[in-house]
Amino acid sequence: CGNKQSTMPKKPKSQRRKKGKSLGDIGENEGIEIFGGGGGGGEVDILSEDHTVADESSFNSFYEEFGDNGNSDNDTGAEEEDVSDPQSRAEIAASNRHTRLLEALSLASTIPTEKRTVKREQYLRRLFKAISQFAAGQSGQEAVLSRVDDAIVPACKTGLRGGSASPAEQYAACRVLEVTSVILGGDHDDYVEAVDRPLRIVVKSTGRAPQVRGAALRALSMIHFICDANEAGTNSVLDLCEEVCAPQYRGEDVCPTLRAIALDCWALLSTTVDDAYIAGDELGSETGENGRGVVILPLLSQCLNESNVELRCAAGECVALIHESRLNLGIDDDEGENASERRFRRGSWDGSEWEVLMDEVKQRVAELSVESGRHMSKKAKKEQRATFRDFMATIVDDEPPVEVVNFRGGTLNLKSWREIVQINFVRHCLQGGFQIQLMTNETLHMVFNIDAAIINDAEGASLSQLEKRLIMSKTSDVAKAADRDLTRRRRNRTNAKNYFITADGEDI
Repeated sequence: CGNKQSTMPKKPKSQRRKKGKSLGDIGENEGIEIFGGGGGGGEVDILSEDHTVADESSFNSFYEEFGDNGNSDNDTGAEEEDVSDPQSRAEIAASNRHTRLLEALSLASTIPTEKRTVKREQYLRRLFKAISQFAAGQSGQEAVLSRVDDAIVPACKTGLRGGSASPAEQYAACRVLEVTSVILGGDHDDYVEAVDRPLRIVVKSTGRAPQVRGAALRALSMIHFICDANEAGTNSVLDLCEEVCAPQYRGEDVCPTLRAIALDCWALLSTTVDDAYIAGDELGSETGENGRGVVILPLLSQCLNESNVELRCAAGECVALIHESRLNLGIDDDEGENASERRFRRGSWDGSEWEVLMDEVKQRVAELSVESGRHMSKKAKKEQRATFRDFMATIVDDEPPVEVVNFRGGTLNLKSWREIVQINFVRHCLQGGFQIQLMTNETLHMVFNIDAAIINDAEGASLSQLEKRLIMSKTSDVAKAADRDLTRRRRNRTNAKNYFITADGEDI
């Protein structure tokens, strides 16, 4: 017995560190869970800061998979002949989308019984892509609605379990619940009641990964923004956002990324209430309380001085939204809305108890719009300057923002921060499905005042992939003709400049 060497018991395969990798090198699809004694406070989850549920190809999948209806460059001539008909192309695209959606929903029903967390995460990723990109139109909405109670919600609740689900699986479950609300539309209180409490538990669990808590808060905000018609539910989520965006929550420091997400969610839900409730001096004569946005102005001023760029931008957007609501309090529908009239009316900060604080905020926003230094990368400085120049135009100069969103079927002109906040949140939610949902989703048409008839006409007149190559390509006959014309005009200009050089006055 004395010659035998004692050996350490091997760790389970899931807890072993891969050879040549440290804890910081773990990929976005891998998570580490360390369970300590006494409750769930010892759980530590690791996810990369840029973790996402969609793969790189999904951002362009709308054009790759449905721009030519699944036909590649190597298709036969017969297939190209079928695709050349706009009506047949639309029918094939709709059929492909519906088939792949049903397949993903069928796989989702097996998630609660699947024991492997990697498989469950893969199914949730596939479900997210199917709902966001393939659930288009009325048929897609009906298919999702028919499987919400028996497939989608049980699968996501399984993915939200902190003990058995990996952080990546929890994140994917939150994103599926978020995108499902966009497809379902308004007046779905049953869906809100089914997922509200599980998402709140994830947000309040300080042992979860910050990316997971942020995804749960985004899902909760989107669900109440789209599906819930009860103001009490919206106010409760606003209260939760204000608690999470503070420097500390439940006695622990809050990650700057999570604080930025909380401010984004607060801004989204603030677009659903009146301007007086956000930027008014009083909510009512009986309460005598200030608006929600006015109350958190000191917190937003502190966030503008933080080093995290995402937190700065989120705080600046909230200030721009609050300032816009304040200006709108002094403008009637039949009055002009130029900068001079907006500045010197009842909606101004002049003479209020917040005048000094707003002057400090305006000065800080102006500084961030031209900030320079070696503590930031060139790309980060460029993005921050461009973002805060837009904020400064509203906060300092009282000018409304202007943003144009081009999508297949039309153009969306946004002229208020309310609309910009909503479109940015929806774009982040849908990712690769943003284009097709903006074309076919009736709920988004109502939110952004999009005329569905115009979109349908543009969609029916769209070109096939072969026609695009013949007309829009750089090597097409149209492009070659334009190049020859440009060369001819350039030669004529050169000849005109050199005309005086010729001795006999003849053209060269």
